Amino acid sequence: MTKQAEIYYFTLTDEMLRTDKLAWFGNTKFKQIEFDKIIPDDKGNWINLTDNDFESLMPVCDKEVKGNKSQQAIFKLFSLGVVTARDEWVYDDNKENLIKKVEFLIDIYNQDVEKHQGKSKEDIRNSVDYSIKWSRAVKNDLEKGVKYKFNDDLIVDSIYRQFIKKHLYFSKQLNEMQYQISGIFGLKIDYKNKFISITFHDQLKYPSILSGTKIWDYGYGARDSTALAIYSYDKDGNRHDNITDWALNQFKSHYQTDLTKQDIFHYVYAVLHNPQYREKYELNLKREFPRIPYYENFAQWAEWGKQLMNLHLNYESIAQFPLERHDTAQAKIPKAKLKADKEKGLIILDDNTHLSGIPLQAWEYKLGNRSALEWILDQYKEKKPKDPTIAEKFNNYRFADYKEQVIDLLMRVCTVSVKTMQIVKAFEN
Repeated sequence: MTKQAEIYYFTLTDEMLRTDKLAWFGNTKFKQIEFDKIIPDDKGNWINLTDNDFESLMPVCDKEVKGNKSQQAIFKLFSLGVVTARDEWVYDDNKENLIKKVEFLIDIYNQDVEKHQGKSKEDIRNSVDYSIKWSRAVKNDLEKGVKYKFNDDLIVDSIYRQFIKKHLYFSKQLNEMQYQISGIFGLKIDYKNKFISITFHDQLKYPSILSGTKIWDYGYGARDSTALAIYSYDKDGNRHDNITDWALNQFKSHYQTDLTKQDIFHYVYAVLHNPQYREKYELNLKREFPRIPYYENFAQWAEWGKQLMNLHLNYESIAQFPLERHDTAQAKIPKAKLKADKEKGLIILDDNTHLSGIPLQAWEYKLGNRSALEWILDQYKEKKPKDPTIAEKFNNYRFADYKEQVIDLLMRVCTVSVKTMQIVKAFEN
């Protein structure tokens, strides 16, 4: 019989200097070290062990439920966002530029298909035209002699980052992984479905929780952005409730009142925004899917969740926050800056224009390691593309072309940020 391993742990204080630590180890025998014995939890975790009631809460989602082996979770289907493996090639703010990039990529690829017919895998790998972005799946298609054809119908609106929309060439051939996005939007892409995007992991100081109705990127809230939709679609295009009957019965039984799956959807959204929930279960949330507690006054929490979701989904039509715009004529060709001075309430757009009056509360609305406003500033900066071909042939982005659009977006998202924090503050009352 194999003996089960045991874990013993010892650490020196962080305040000790490196030289002191080395001297301590040099002068201390192994048998003299006073180790602490660690008992891992049921899931094998032995670092940052928790002592809370997380395991007793209701699972948001579970692989057993997703695989039809159980019903005991709130959502049945969940999916990661699209992984393109070639973002600079298949995403763009400008549809015409996206078409040019994709057509160029497909032309080069098809030329290589013709050129390498009958060659070995090794010969192909060493001689393809690397002016385009290759990946394992595309090379496999090349080896099989599969030709690609551009399809304008595959260009869709997507949410690339928080409050940042882009055109996406949503192609199974040129997207490395689409996971189960078709199960959320259907084969014909139904943008009427709503989802909650959740992102928790060690690299994030704050989780990224947002709602959406469009195809989202894997890095939407940093990596591993997972969506929980209110509906799902089967292979025949039929729509189904994605919140399980089991979850509905659990909520009804606990609260002894009539409620709907839509109410549960909004309730979950509010709970995931609750700072006290995030703090209490911080370690759990960084290594597994969320679980949801039963809070008093379900109806109030569901209403808060509905308000938050309406804010986040309708950010493009919400009223602008009354920021003050300041224009000068210092430079004929102003240099883009897109920087923030939070203490002074300023956003400097370029040499000629800045916005003032941004309240401190607006910066408190965090999505991952940035505020919502900072995500916008980051994404609209002028950056040299990493791909050399894109940089040489297709880098036509200039902030000046989007300046008025960005100002409008910042003013609306400022309203979203302030109102979001007002709702979140109400949780404490």
